[in-house]
Amino acid sequence: MSATGRLLGSGRTADVYEIDEAWVLRRDREGWEDSAAFAAVMAHVRAHGYPAPAVRPTAARTDLVMERLDGPTMLQAFAAGTLDPGEAGAVLARLLRELHALPGRFSADARVLHLDLHPDNVILTSDGPRVIDWANAEEGDPGLDWGMSAVILAQVAVSGLPIAGPARAMLGALLADPRDLTEEGLREALRRRAANPTMSREETELLGPAAELIRSVATRPASAHPPTAAAPPLPTAFPTTP
Repeated sequence: MSATGRLLGSGRTADVYEIDEAWVLRRDREGWEDSAAFAAVMAHVRAHGYPAPAVRPTAARTDLVMERLDGPTMLQAFAAGTLDPGEAGAVLARLLRELHALPGRFSADARVLHLDLHPDNVILTSDGPRVIDWANAEEGDPGLDWGMSAVILAQVAVSGLPIAGPARAMLGALLADPRDLTEEGLREALRRRAANPTMSREETELLGPAAELIRSVATRPASAHPPTAAAPPLPTAFPTTP
């Protein structure tokens, strides 16, 4: 197992440690992940111009060494008042469409899916947004990717959390043009979220109301949606995280 430095952050299943000013180590706590597999996905999308961090190989299956990024997550920027929730949702939509425009690694008929693209997995650097946490990535139909992002936002939007209102605004902007969200993709996203062992019982119980909200937002008349022009440019300066 690789040596670790200062703990920089923790998610549901992994911790991120400092290596030096240029690199960090992401370590799966549960031993489920094959870091080499999703490192290969990151290298693939990055080679095609997508904003994923650079990666380096490691000897440990559950360790991933990747480029250290300076900047807040999209969620942190929203909390700091430097990013509007509608803008955040529009940027998420743009990142999904840009990802699904890339060729698949194994099949010309499939697309790379991130399957966990939400505001806490986008870091806003001085060079623009960078997408992290590719552990769930696979190839398939883009409708599933849109369904997963929509469900994650909608679960927060129907919760009692202080961020519920902004999450609803993010969802509205994400689905301002809902043509890529499919009913099949939404149903599969709901099934996967319900089976996710890291989710609490309370979170799972929100899936029904979340699905109702998504269908309501996605079927609004076109005149009720925000403009579908290209997402506005992100601010060029954000407070940096340690």
